[in-house]
Amino acid sequence: MIKKELKEAAEAAEEASDSRPLELVARAGFAVSGILHFLVGAIAIRLATGGEGQADVSGAVAELSSPPAGPILLWSCFVACVALALWQTGDAVFHFNHLPGRQKLKKKLKAAGLAVTFVAFAVTLVSFALGARQDNGESASDLTIAVMNVPGGVVLLILVGSAVAIAGVVYAIRGFRQSFAKHLRWPASAPARRAVKVVGIAGYAAKGVALVLVGLLIVIATVQAHPEQSTGLDGGLRALREQPLGVYALAAVGVGLACYGLFQAVRARFGKM
Repeated sequence: MIKKELKEAAEAAEEASDSRPLELVARAGFAVSGILHFLVGAIAIRLATGGEGQADVSGAVAELSSPPAGPILLWSCFVACVALALWQTGDAVFHFNHLPGRQKLKKKLKAAGLAVTFVAFAVTLVSFALGARQDNGESASDLTIAVMNVPGGVVLLILVGSAVAIAGVVYAIRGFRQSFAKHLRWPASAPARRAVKVVGIAGYAAKGVALVLVGLLIVIATVQAHPEQSTGLDGGLRALREQPLGVYALAAVGVGLACYGLFQAVRARFGKM
């Protein structure tokens, strides 16, 4: 009896995770990701030209929260991110079981990773909506300090930083190989397809550079025993600005991140779910 009830509950959860209403709201989650990446890119360009701002998700959400429409935007984006996190969780739990072992594991882990990413977006959005603003740079620094103080923490941080940097390289390779194409149902117009390819290549390459910077910052801060220097994406981009020709490189990364944002917005419309 209990086994039958559990099976029925699992079937109901799978059906709910594949529902058309959830899919429509979940698609909006990609649009939210696009908006946030576009804003981070715009802030990075502003930093390159001598302006101010915090070039990470919390900085982007701060820009989004400006009155009078800010609260409505924050809650709407929160709902979309939660829906996409639920959709990806459904993929990780219920789907890809027909695939061979290694391929199934890869797909499920990717879906789980996306679910975690959009949960993180949702947490940042709701913290701003409730008035408890979150500084991602300070959070990254505090987490690094906490991990360094536990046994094996230094090794763990080096592994994490290396993994983030490697993920950045993978993102860049995906961009240049146009691996993102398989996630889309392409628009009929040839100029539109070319535009999507351009923003996809530039966006994935820039996202890769940003992740490499974050990963390297974690490793360097850990090795030098200065965990306060592990300040996430904003810290990585500011470090890039201080290098020779850094303002130009930062501006280029900013344009690329804005392109990635545009690509995510396209994925909201044409992406395969």
